[in-house]
Amino acid sequence: MNDFAVARGSLGMRARKPSRLVPFALTAALAAAPLAVSAEGTVTLGRTLDADRYDPHRSSALAAAEVLQMIGDTLVTLSPDQKTVLPELAASWDVSEDGLTYTFHLKDGVTFCDGKPFTANDVVGTMDRWLKPDAPHVSTWRAGEVDSVTAADDLTVVYKLKVPSSNLLYQMANFNFIMIDPDQAAALGDDFGVTGFNGTGPFCLDSWKPRDEVVLTKHDGYNWGAPELGNAGPAYVDKVIWKIVPEAATLVATIPAGEVDASYTVPKWAIAQFEADPTVQILTPESSYRTSYIGFKTSRPFMDDIRVREAVAHAIDQEAQAEALYFGLAQPTESYFAKNVLDYPADTDTSAFTYDPEKTKELLTEAGFTMGADGIWEKDGQPLKLTYYGFNEALSLDIGQAVQGDLAKVGIALDVENYDSTAIWGKLREETYDLYEMSYPYVSAGDALNLYFNSASIPSPNRMMWNDPETDKLMAAGNAAITPEDRAAAFEELTRHVHEAVLWKPTVEETPIVIAGPRLEAFVPAGLSGAVFDSGLNLKLK
Repeated sequence: MNDFAVARGSLGMRARKPSRLVPFALTAALAAAPLAVSAEGTVTLGRTLDADRYDPHRSSALAAAEVLQMIGDTLVTLSPDQKTVLPELAASWDVSEDGLTYTFHLKDGVTFCDGKPFTANDVVGTMDRWLKPDAPHVSTWRAGEVDSVTAADDLTVVYKLKVPSSNLLYQMANFNFIMIDPDQAAALGDDFGVTGFNGTGPFCLDSWKPRDEVVLTKHDGYNWGAPELGNAGPAYVDKVIWKIVPEAATLVATIPAGEVDASYTVPKWAIAQFEADPTVQILTPESSYRTSYIGFKTSRPFMDDIRVREAVAHAIDQEAQAEALYFGLAQPTESYFAKNVLDYPADTDTSAFTYDPEKTKELLTEAGFTMGADGIWEKDGQPLKLTYYGFNEALSLDIGQAVQGDLAKVGIALDVENYDSTAIWGKLREETYDLYEMSYPYVSAGDALNLYFNSASIPSPNRMMWNDPETDKLMAAGNAAITPEDRAAAFEELTRHVHEAVLWKPTVEETPIVIAGPRLEAFVPAGLSGAVFDSGLNLKLK
């Protein structure tokens, strides 16, 4: 249920009190086949899903980002509050007055896991591969409109744009910008990130058993991380094992037992029990932005009418979802993205996103609908029946049922179809549904706006099919802005504009919750994209 990009955060520990508690089958879980307790010097991280591959240019899966953050580096990274750009592989950089040329001065002494020196030519090769026309590569918009990327010498990269990109440095912290070994990528072809990955990160890829585990070993000599994030290197631990534990109750039981040292994919219903366990630590990032929403496909019959979109938005109860589905561990919201992110205008009108079923009836009547004998609104003989696509995962299934129930109460029929992760991304590119469920992370208003609302992103991730010249004009102005003031002005106006169009029903804002077991020191969770363990440099055993 995630669209996303990646980043970093800082230590936070705060007790949470869910408003609704559900007992979990801990005894049954403990009786299940146990995992081995992690060996000395090894940290085991639990998660429920694996990635399709570990290639920063071909995967948008959170599971891929989690591992890639540990085995690779980006040129720059972000501070724990996600507002300050910090050096990572680049020691420093210069930006021309016209905003078209970025010159990166690389750190000396950086090596790949196989010992090969990392140079400017590897940056050039990485970007050439990612931006190769017609290649099956994702999220290339993050790179801006690139004119050329060249190596002035072994430690100097000249990155030239055709038009300025005001968010470029923020985007470069994303995992899609992880530097690769271009020679290895060329040699492995389609198997790159599947059978091998030679990176510069603090850990090296040792082995991968799909749907079972990924094993990473310490990168000897690594010392070029960002000290502002807690540890510049080397890693404190010798090995990290990413273990797939698909059963929620089993995952919950493995953490106090020390079989899994930490996870953030534990179910929400287990948090209260973890709070009562003095051996377990609950950690949250200093800053993290993730919003869940129900998207509206504006190209579909009925949904092309803003009054119908707003009527649907008023019918969905986000407070009830936050309470019942997230157990009070998420905040209901009426905004597409958090109001404290960079370039969010305080005067954004979010009144269209309040829960107000009476307003739903007013809007449908205004749009020419009448209530049919079967209790379903209709217009011109056509009942207001909509199709919804969701993920075949526990929380997503619950969200679909909640939306279906809310709409039924106001006379809107909803057919809910759920698909597993191997199928849904293709289904979401189709023109066969009206509503869909998604969550996504971001670091700024510009980041969120660029991800979803540009017409160039149709049919995915602009699944709303929002093809609007004014949106594109304001997007281009914000992206090409030279000064922070001009960037903010454009993105603030665009934020107001897309909210007024009622393209989503925002539901909740969520902060990752990391559960750390008795073997692990308190560490610094990351805030961007949900990849909370970040590079792994702050993982330390007691």
